[in-house]
This record gives sequence, C-alpha cells and structure tokens, in this order.
Amino acid sequence: MSFFVYILASRRNGTLYIGMTDNLARRYSEHHVRAVPGFTRKYGVKTLVWYEVHESRETAFQRERQLKNGIVLGSCG
Repeated sequence: MSFFVYILASRRNGTLYIGMTDNLARRYSEHHVRAVPGFTRKYGVKTLVWYEVHESRETAFQRERQLKNGIVLGSCG
C-alpha cells in the first residue's frame, strides 16, 4: 500500500494545505468538491500543486510533520 503527502493551494500565492492520505484520488476529489467541512472548504483550498509517495504510513506522517514545520521540499544543490 502507498501513502501520499500532498499540498493543495487556493490560488497562486494563496493559502496552502498539507495533508496525508492512502488514497490520493479520493482525497483530492473530496477537497475539490468541498465535500468535508473544515479548513480547505473554509479557505477554498482545492488545487493540487504537489505530492510525493511513501511506502509506509509512518514515513508519510514524518514527512507531513516536516513540511508543516517549515522544512523545504527539495535541495538547492
């Protein structure tokens, strides 16, 4: 089973949302149609701008925490 860490945006230079799921297509659809009340519905965050795949829930969760704590997506070198 794969796990996904993803970033959604409301628009260019807009509000960002970082999440984790084991079914990216389903979760993206839920965000896109605003099916679930919460942050993404309130702020109109529904455009998928980035994702990465992980082999375990634990590594995906760790990566989600890193991103939420301000660790950059990639290296500059």
